[in-house]
Amino acid sequence: MQAVAQGPLQGVRVLEFAALGPAPLAGMLLADLGAQVLRIERPAADAAQVFDPERDILRRNRSVLRLDLKQAEARQAARTLVRSADILIEGLRPGVMERLELGPEECLAENPRLVYGRMTGWGQQGPLAARAGHDINYLALSGMLHAIGDPALPPAVPLNLVADGGAGGMMLAFGVLAALLHARATGRGQVVDCAMSDGCVLLGSMIHTLRAMGQWSESRGSNLLDGGAYFYTTYACADGRHVAVGAIEPAFQRQLLQGLGLPEEEFRDAMDRSLWPQRRARLAQVFATRTRDAWCACFAGSDACVSPVLDGEEAPQHPHHRARATFVELQGLLQCAPAPRFSATPAAMPRAPREAEADAALCSAWGLPPRQARAYMLRRYWPPTSNSASVI
Repeated sequence: MQAVAQGPLQGVRVLEFAALGPAPLAGMLLADLGAQVLRIERPAADAAQVFDPERDILRRNRSVLRLDLKQAEARQAARTLVRSADILIEGLRPGVMERLELGPEECLAENPRLVYGRMTGWGQQGPLAARAGHDINYLALSGMLHAIGDPALPPAVPLNLVADGGAGGMMLAFGVLAALLHARATGRGQVVDCAMSDGCVLLGSMIHTLRAMGQWSESRGSNLLDGGAYFYTTYACADGRHVAVGAIEPAFQRQLLQGLGLPEEEFRDAMDRSLWPQRRARLAQVFATRTRDAWCACFAGSDACVSPVLDGEEAPQHPHHRARATFVELQGLLQCAPAPRFSATPAAMPRAPREAEADAALCSAWGLPPRQARAYMLRRYWPPTSNSASVI
């Protein structure tokens, strides 16, 4: 039987209250995999334009309503939508949704099966719950930021990939889907309290394991996974570009040394940390003799775990990404294709948010009177040209 490109979450309705950071990532992940996500945003005149709405990739695959939730009529429209939702996600500070009369108590009274996902930095309770913060703050408090970077420099900032991404948006998507399984089995919804500060600690579980085994030092750049090991780090090449080396296993290390033209007998006892600085300096000398691409050609087809460190313009052109169509282009905007991939229910390619002014099916699914939809629906979200996505 031929698979239908609709995604495994087809039929799941998600009501997303607009926020910054990880909450829209969770909304994108759910929408990419086929959920019908309706995003509630503030009126255009009140909306904070941190990102250009016509270029914000995290908002793709949604329909959008502009609601001024300070107004009673708009709050009533939101409660109407809650009755039809399977999942609600919000990323506001604790107490904000309650002040809008759209907190868990009110929404679960409207829809007892609702999964109410709450995305914050510090969680719904705790001494810091009401405080502001960003990715770097949550990561700092987890103990993980301290471990990242050159030991001679302050801790390095790993973009916003850790707290906003893995510990935030992905954890929220995982949490609400787990709760949805429970709701469908029992008929009872619940609140999912997703805190990036919790998630950063959780993502560090392997580091906590190494520490418990006595194999982790708090001295940055001296451990197996923080760049301290000569076989798990980055090296500068003759052209100033870099390669990443991840040859942890002995078999991979042998292939690494063979490609570098170094004798294996000089690199025994690979886990002896006292030898790492000297050996790293030796490998640095060798890598500096050729360009990055020359080294990648040297290691092509091997399991030495040597990869080029690509920049943002190079990455979409790499043959592996092109073969898997990892990057796509939608209306001139380069972005990631939906992931992960499913054999029976593949996700559809991304599309621009709908102009749902006359979308009767949408109104019917959400129980929203067409008059309200016409009054609130955002008509133009990305440039209304072709909705087709092209593979890079």
